[in-house]
Amino acid sequence: MCNACGFPTRPGHWTDAGADNAGDRLRLQMRRAQILNRLLNGYGFKARPPGHGPGFALSSFSGRTTLLPDLEAVWQEAAQQLGHPIDPLDPRFTAAEPNS
Repeated sequence: MCNACGFPTRPGHWTDAGADNAGDRLRLQMRRAQILNRLLNGYGFKARPPGHGPGFALSSFSGRTTLLPDLEAVWQEAAQQLGHPIDPLDPRFTAAEPNS
């Protein structure tokens, strides 16, 4: 159990496969958060790695921050706060920016 957040210790995210050290894993977490924020920003949210393990810290523009263990929990928490689900395949997201 993590003393900082109370979540049980978990292995890294499956997309961390091939990351050989903590620096590589952190870079991958930051990249996932960057992509996630493209979707969440229009709803007033921002996600970032919590800095102490896998998962995300989800913040709203009102300042509320929730520590979440994985991506599925991010979507659930955002939907709960909004009162409706977020559709990451909504055309306004998929057509918004060219690949970078």
